[in-house]
Amino acid sequence: MEKRHRIWGRCVVVFLVSATISIAQQPRTNEPDTPIDQKTKTEVVHHLVEDLREQYVFPEIAAKLAQVLTENLDRGEYASIHGAKEFADILTREMREIAHDAHLQVSYTSEVPRIPPEKPGQLDPEMLRRIKDENFGFKKVEILDGNVGYLKVSAFANAEMAGKTAAAAIAFLANTQALIIDLRENHGGNPGMVALLASYFFSGDQLVHLNDLSIKQPGSTEYAVQQSWTLPYVPGDRYLDKELYILTSHQTPSAAEAFAYDLKVLKRATIVGEETWGGANPGKTALLSDHLLAFIPFGRASNPVTNTNWEGTGVLPDIKTPAADAVKTAYIAALGHLIQKSTDERERKTLNQFIQNVDENLRQGKPSLDSQ
Repeated sequence: MEKRHRIWGRCVVVFLVSATISIAQQPRTNEPDTPIDQKTKTEVVHHLVEDLREQYVFPEIAAKLAQVLTENLDRGEYASIHGAKEFADILTREMREIAHDAHLQVSYTSEVPRIPPEKPGQLDPEMLRRIKDENFGFKKVEILDGNVGYLKVSAFANAEMAGKTAAAAIAFLANTQALIIDLRENHGGNPGMVALLASYFFSGDQLVHLNDLSIKQPGSTEYAVQQSWTLPYVPGDRYLDKELYILTSHQTPSAAEAFAYDLKVLKRATIVGEETWGGANPGKTALLSDHLLAFIPFGRASNPVTNTNWEGTGVLPDIKTPAADAVKTAYIAALGHLIQKSTDERERKTLNQFIQNVDENLRQGKPSLDSQ
C-alpha cells in the first residue's frame, strides 16, 4: 500500500460498539488465506513496530517487542511464510510470548476492510445498523417462575445510543425479587455502558468508584487516568437490596469482564459460571496491510479496591460451573435465597416446587433453563 490508513478507535469485531475504546477483534474461522510476499511482510513488521512504540500501554515491553520482531525479520525467520493468515498467527504468538497480553494481536481478514470516513462523534451508518439490529446488545428479557428476572446482554454498546434500551430492560425487571444477568456470549464494548448498567445496582446517594483506566498518551511515557464511577442519576428506578447473579464463560471478554469484576469486588453480585477470557487492557485497531490488522492496547484497567485487574487470570466465579449449566445454577441459587428470606410457608413451598421442577425437567430430558 502506498499510504497506510489508520483506523485507530475503530473496533472491527462483528459488534462495532465503541468509537473510542474497544475490544480486540475476534479472529474469524474458515476464511480463505491470501498470499503474502516479502515486501508486504517487511512493511507489516515495520508498521507494527511503529504502532507498538507509539501506542502500547507498556513502553518497556513495546521496546522489547519491537526489538524481537525486527530481529526476526532481519534474520529471515518469516521468509518461509507465504500466507497472510499464518503470518498474523505467528506475529500474535510471538508478541504474546513476551507481553502475556490477551488483547495484543494481529488479525487476518480475507476481505479488504472498508474504512469509513472519520467523523468525530458519529458512527458509520453500517456500524449503527448492526448495533440496532442487535438491540444495542440487550438480547433477551424474561421473568422466570418465582419472580426471578433474566437479562441477556450480548454487548456493552455506547451508553448515549443504548441508554434508553438499557433503562427499558431494567424497568421491565424492576419488580422481580432477584436478577440474573447473562454475559456468557457477550462481546465486550464501551466502558460508559458498564458504568450506566452498574449504576442501577447502587444507591445514587453516594457514588461508587468502579474502576480506573490509565491511558498512555501517544508517543510518550505519560498517562491520563480516566475514572469510572456510578452515576448520580439513572432513568427509572434502581435495583437495590435484591440478589444479583452474573453469568460468565471462558469467552466473556473485556468490558463484560470489567462489569463482572467490579460488581464482584464490591460484593454486589455473585458470579456464576467459568473464569472469563482475561483481557483487561483496552485498545484500538490499526490497519497494517490490505488483509492484516493490529489491535494495540493503549490502556490498563485498575480496580480501586484491589489495585489490580483480571488480565491473564480472568474473573473467577464465586460459584464455578460449566457455562452450559450457569442459568440453572444461578436460578436455583436465587430461589434458595428467596426461600431463606421468606417467612410465608406457602411461598416457601411454591419456591421449593420451582426448584423441583428444574430437576424434574432435567430427569425427563426436557429443555433446561440453559436453552436461554
